[in-house]
Amino acid sequence: MVLLKMASSMFGRLILRPQLSTLLLSVGRQALKPRVATCNTIHRFQSTDQKQTKSPTVRPTDIITKQNLVEFGQYVGQCMPKYVQKVQVTNGDELEIMIHPDGVVPVITFLKDHTNSQFVNVADICAVDIPTRKYRFEIVYNFLSVRFNQRIRVKTYTDELTPIQSITHLHAGADWYEREIWDMYGVFFANHPDLRRILTDYGFEGHPFRKDFPLVGYVEVRYDDEVKRVVAEPVELIQEWRKFDYTSPWESFPAFRESSTEEVPLKQLEEGKPDAKGPAPPK
Repeated sequence: MVLLKMASSMFGRLILRPQLSTLLLSVGRQALKPRVATCNTIHRFQSTDQKQTKSPTVRPTDIITKQNLVEFGQYVGQCMPKYVQKVQVTNGDELEIMIHPDGVVPVITFLKDHTNSQFVNVADICAVDIPTRKYRFEIVYNFLSVRFNQRIRVKTYTDELTPIQSITHLHAGADWYEREIWDMYGVFFANHPDLRRILTDYGFEGHPFRKDFPLVGYVEVRYDDEVKRVVAEPVELIQEWRKFDYTSPWESFPAFRESSTEEVPLKQLEEGKPDAKGPAPPK
């Protein structure tokens, strides 16, 4: 009996082992089948149903944003009627405010401290020279409101002799911008803490970005082997090389050169209040 039981148990093990291995293989195959089918299904949907969208080449105009800019420009004109001379929206979403030169500090202070504006970041200050105007220099201030994620452009004007008030006490970042305008255009900023040249060399004469400044300049520099230093001498250039073509490459495309500008109508001042100060802004 003992020998019979031992033989039967051994025979059972021999039979169970291949059955167990076969069972495990079948279970593994069944477990892998859904995964493979799911992966194929996901890949098929991604390859056939995925759509590629292209961004438009022309910047779309948001009507709501434009209307908000128009209303804010009118609001600034009503709050500062003494200095604001013109308000316009260019390229659909760029608000520009033209002011009198005496209103640089009051208007920029209003835009910085007012609750509905908070333009606390000066992004850039630059100048434009247009010799045909009576006030040939146009000073452009670009501000950013981090609170409302909006930008605004303030423009004023001056000539060669009339100074512009500095805004370094309002925006410390305007220091080097005003120094650059003084160096390149010769526009003087009153009450600037350190108004000196920033880009040209020591002893440089003239202002290079003025339209009446010659393209080749007045002096040229070179290294002299005899004196072992850089010397400045009057410019010597052959006459053929002094013929310059002033035609802009954009003259052939006037439709693309001119930007779309829409003037914002300002409400008339009430009777008894002073009119806008100073002459009209240059055109």
